[in-house]
Amino acid sequence: MGQKVNPFGFRLQDSKQWKSRWFARDPKQYRENILEDYKIRRYLMDKLALAGIVEARIDRSINKMKITLVVSRPGVVIGRGGSGLELLKQELVKMVSLPEPEKNLEIDVEEAKEPELSAHLVATRIAQQLEKRMPYRRIANKAVERVMSAGAKGVKIALAGRVGGTEVGRTETFKDGAIPLQTLRANIDYAQVPALTRFGYVGVKVWIHKGEKEEK
Repeated sequence: MGQKVNPFGFRLQDSKQWKSRWFARDPKQYRENILEDYKIRRYLMDKLALAGIVEARIDRSINKMKITLVVSRPGVVIGRGGSGLELLKQELVKMVSLPEPEKNLEIDVEEAKEPELSAHLVATRIAQQLEKRMPYRRIANKAVERVMSAGAKGVKIALAGRVGGTEVGRTETFKDGAIPLQTLRANIDYAQVPALTRFGYVGVKVWIHKGEKEEK
């Protein structure tokens, strides 16, 4: 079997940055922070799915935390007069272990520059359509066409499981353009999202090649 590596982790500190940025000397504090980040990020990904959330970055300093939300529709998160953001903060305050969390928790919202080139958004859209029992070939081919039209250098979509309701699980792959997974200077966006269909889970994986980083 081939040895697979996550394209995001493979490019950390080269063309990608950590999604959680903090330091902990105490091993107990370290694992508590990791678990807390996981719960916060999972909550945000489910809660803000309609807002087209791309990623949630978490920065910690001494007794302070900043959560940066990158979404395709910021207005849905902020709400009228900032009411949506305030309600979201009230929920997050219950999940963080900070002194005076109302004061020390900061939430920032950024608009995704190229939502059509976000692997997470593309994978989420495909998963939602699969759950609605739409034909998987039509879904994947339209997604490939849409991503390439947005300016991508290449795209690859893999559907694994009982695709189309078959008795035996298999992997269906759809791709266009170039996906240089072993080239570190290549800017590859990657995401995987599960789709719960009537026949069971179907894993959706998306790779998007946005171009190469210019060498200094």
